[in-house]
Amino acid sequence: MLDLAEFLAADAAGKARIGAEVDRICRETGFLAVTGHGVPDTVIDALWAQARGFFDQAPDAKHSVAPPPGGPYGYLGPGTEALAKSRGEDTPPDLKESFNGGPAGIPEGETDPDALAFCYAPTPFPDLPGFKEAWRGYYAEMEALAARIMEVFAVALDLPQGYFAPFISTPISGMRALNYPAQDKAPEDKQLRAGAHTDYGSLTILLPEPGSRGLEILTPEGDWKGIPPVDGAFVINIGDLMALWTAGRWTSTLHRVVTPPDWATRRRMSIAYFHQPNWHAEVAPLSGEAAEPVISGPYLMNKFAAANG
Repeated sequence: MLDLAEFLAADAAGKARIGAEVDRICRETGFLAVTGHGVPDTVIDALWAQARGFFDQAPDAKHSVAPPPGGPYGYLGPGTEALAKSRGEDTPPDLKESFNGGPAGIPEGETDPDALAFCYAPTPFPDLPGFKEAWRGYYAEMEALAARIMEVFAVALDLPQGYFAPFISTPISGMRALNYPAQDKAPEDKQLRAGAHTDYGSLTILLPEPGSRGLEILTPEGDWKGIPPVDGAFVINIGDLMALWTAGRWTSTLHRVVTPPDWATRRRMSIAYFHQPNWHAEVAPLSGEAAEPVISGPYLMNKFAAANG
C-alpha cells in the first residue's frame, strides 16, 4: 500500500523509507494499491456514470464510434480483442467490450506520421451529454497522478525525484473503460474476461468497480491470486516498459480477469489508464547494461498490433 499524500509530505528520510517499500513491492509482485491520491470523488463518479450509460446503449449506438481498421480509439465490441495473443498465446477472444481514448492534444511541433495517425488520432466520442467532459476530466487527473507516482518510483530506484519528468512531459497514454457483460452461456475453452497478459507501458492505474472480483495476478510461486478492490484506492501495476527500464529489477506481472462462479451472471466494470512515456522517448536500462533501447511510440504500436491482429 502506498499513501501518496504521506510521501509528498515526507522529508527526505521519510521519502527514502517509503521508496524502499515501493521498491520491494515492485520487485516482488509489481502490484500495489495507492491511497491519498487526491483525485476528487466527483471526477470518479462522473466517469462511472457516463461509462455505464455508454455500455447500456444498443449495439448499433456503441458501434457508431468504433475505430477505423487498426485504429486505437473508440468502441471495441465483444470478440474484438484477445490480450493473451500479445504474448504469443492463441486463445478465443476476451469476454469484454471497451471504450478507448487517447491524449487530448498534439504536442507543438509533432510531425511524425505514425504518431499523428496512431497515438494522436482523435478520440471518436459518443454523442452523450457530458461524456466527453467526464472522460477528459478523469484522464487529466490520471495524467497528473501518474506523474506523481513516477516521482515515487524515481526515489524507489535511488534516482532524483524528478528523474523521469523529461520522459513523460507529453505522454502518449491511453485510457479505456471496460465492461465485462453478464454471461448467458459457458465460455469457450481458455476463454476469459481478459486473457493473461502484461501491460505494455510504464505503469497502469486501474479503478475496479467497488466490490468486484475476478482480477488475478500470477505470484512468484506460480499460483493465480485474486486482487480485490481496496476502498478509496487505485490499483497500480508495473508495465513491460518499466521492467525494461529497470533491467528486470521490477516485475511486469502477468495478470488476467476470470469469472468467479457467483459473478457469471453479473456485469463487471473497470477503468484503466495506461501510462506511456513520450512518443520519442528512448528507454534503455537504468543499470547501464548493454541492451537495445526502445522508442516508446513504435514499441507501443507493435504491442497493440499483436493483441489486435
